[in-house]
Amino acid sequence: MIKRLVAALLLCLAMPAFADFDVAQLMNDLAKHKGGKAKFVEKKTIAMLDKPVISSGEMTYSAPDRLEKRTLLPKPELLTLDKDLLSIEREKQKLTINLNNQPEALAFIDSIRGTLSGNRAALEKNYGLYLSGNSNKWVLTLLPSDQKIAALVLRIVVSGSKGQVRSIEYLQADGDRSLLTIEPLDVK
Repeated sequence: MIKRLVAALLLCLAMPAFADFDVAQLMNDLAKHKGGKAKFVEKKTIAMLDKPVISSGEMTYSAPDRLEKRTLLPKPELLTLDKDLLSIEREKQKLTINLNNQPEALAFIDSIRGTLSGNRAALEKNYGLYLSGNSNKWVLTLLPSDQKIAALVLRIVVSGSKGQVRSIEYLQADGDRSLLTIEPLDVK
């Protein structure tokens, strides 16, 4: 009987260590990663096309606001996000967009940047955050809180393990969707 009481007491004392996984803990875990390289596969389902468009390549992230997505297949493309400048290079063409002039696009980009850097405040500026799972396998759903953003994106679902993002799914308001699967190359 005494052994059971002691075991129950020890279990109760240990309970805070098993507290529910929440958004604050996830953001803290994500913020610990200052960057790295990953392979990606992106599957875009576009209503006007008969079959999905699949691309692959490598991504490099440097916290808090530099992301490079180098598509190798089916055609080479380089997309670079550096602070509020988005550059896209295809073949011999280069386009640079200042995202400060495109608030809806900036909010979309901030969903990626805010998640990767664990910046909850940046995410909550434009999205409601809904987390399920635990630190070993979590899913963070972002629902737009601004009507202009909701007119473009219905939801963004980010999933991962520990402090690593493993996939990002976008469901656009027009029904198109994109699933980006990420495999870190330098997991620490």
